[in-house]
Amino acid sequence: MLQVQQVTVRIGGLTILRSLSLEVPAGKIVGLVGRNGAGKTTTFKSILGLVPVVAGQIRLDGADLLAFPPHERARVGIGYMPEDRRLIGPLTVRENLLLSWWAQGRQEVGERLEEVFRLLPEVAELAPRRASQLSGGQQKLVALARSLLNARRLLLLDEPLEGVSPALSARLAEAVRRFQEKERSLAILVAESDLKRMRLFTQDIYTIERGEVIQEG
Repeated sequence: MLQVQQVTVRIGGLTILRSLSLEVPAGKIVGLVGRNGAGKTTTFKSILGLVPVVAGQIRLDGADLLAFPPHERARVGIGYMPEDRRLIGPLTVRENLLLSWWAQGRQEVGERLEEVFRLLPEVAELAPRRASQLSGGQQKLVALARSLLNARRLLLLDEPLEGVSPALSARLAEAVRRFQEKERSLAILVAESDLKRMRLFTQDIYTIERGEVIQEG
């Protein structure tokens, strides 16, 4: 389970998150819905250790994530799909997928990669191509595959359906749901600005506004 309790984040003198609390049980997909600038991405970055948390607690399966530097949090099994995909253009799709494993000093990725390829065969077909040669939709698929590869305990998806066609949105959401069914102990948190898109993933939703959760359910 992911537990975010009374988290406050300040950046450049501005308070971005205000005593924000939410929970994502193991085996569940939970949504975080809010307009642009509401604090969704900052919530994710606080979990990943990319912004300063000045108050509150963040726990994953009881472990205090705030005690870990960002690179150590990656090693506990957190997969992250950023809104802007963050692929490295000159590298191939396969290299983009494996880069985080190499950075962690991990080698045995074959079986896990094949599982992701079976779930997203489109990405397997793209594996030898450079990321810079892909369309926006193809890059979304690759970014999702990379996050699934690393997600053993927690999966964070930031605006995964933003700018994506309805058909591809349904495909991405289906892949996430199938992955969750297989990885039954995995907690998944999805951020979206559109409630209709979120309902492709889940009905369990927190609404965030100005850095605060204003509604649950």
